[in-house]
Amino acid sequence: MKTNKATAFLENMNMLPEPEEIAAPVARERVVQEKPVAKTVPKTRDGLKHLGGYCDPETVEKFAILRARLKLDNSECIALAIQELYNKQKTKKAFSD
Repeated sequence: MKTNKATAFLENMNMLPEPEEIAAPVARERVVQEKPVAKTVPKTRDGLKHLGGYCDPETVEKFAILRARLKLDNSECIALAIQELYNKQKTKKAFSD
């Protein structure tokens, strides 16, 4: 079965394009020669800092489960975790005196 697929693939590679297919690239070139539309990426990351880290597979799995349960994206999940850890440490410091 593999040889049949391989043979069919090689035969298709050697096929000459139909006359209709030859005209298609010319039409595409005309479209390209017109004014290209500039894709603007929204600048939602302005003023933000990227935080990253390497984690073991168990931590990655826990992170994915939390993201799904809380319906948050990566940035929101990390920000929530940092805020909760910060509040915990702040509370611990307030009561340690």
